[in-house]
Amino acid sequence: MRFDIVTIFPDIVESYFKEGLLSRAKGEGYLQVYTHDLRKFSTDEKHHKVDDRPFGGGPGMVVMVEPIEKAIENIKTNAPEIKTRNQRVILLSAKGKKFDQKEAKRLSKYKQLIFICGRYEGVDERVADYIADEEISIGDYILNGGEVGALVVIEAVSRYIAHVLHNEESIGSRPYPVYTRPEIFETKEGKKWRVPKVLLSGNHKKIDEWRRKNMYNV
Repeated sequence: MRFDIVTIFPDIVESYFKEGLLSRAKGEGYLQVYTHDLRKFSTDEKHHKVDDRPFGGGPGMVVMVEPIEKAIENIKTNAPEIKTRNQRVILLSAKGKKFDQKEAKRLSKYKQLIFICGRYEGVDERVADYIADEEISIGDYILNGGEVGALVVIEAVSRYIAHVLHNEESIGSRPYPVYTRPEIFETKEGKKWRVPKVLLSGNHKKIDEWRRKNMYNV
């Protein structure tokens, strides 16, 4: 699967793929990850400016539509083997559809996801209206930019891609509490924190029942 991230801070994204499972999956060719510096698509050859003041007044600056449109067209041109129906352009947005496990599974069916990461006071609304296929939010809060949101989506989606996880039984599974040694941990105050006895019983039927009962809602 191919991921493309349009951002003014490519180093934030690239550093994330230097460690861990996604780094391994990328190195082995199961994932393709490309970052695109939005400033390289600026029409301002001197300062590479990609933002301007909002019409109607207001605080801060707004990311302009033109460099984003150029970046997306460039990405699509350089991946002609991927048909439009197999790619999705996603704008990370606080007003977007809430991202969850079901959405991660849906997005994993595409061959290419293109992420637009906003900054400053936001992105020109014409990006949402005419360029993005959909808007996604990772929660009811405001971040400084879309990079973290894009990485959240990429990691969740990647779990559904073959060979990314060592244990593919973990894909989309509902988690339950887990414990490891020691069986009893004693704090410096003398308190004893114990592992539930059922997990030490060796009775797999009862262990499965306990795990089903204590699954988290995801």
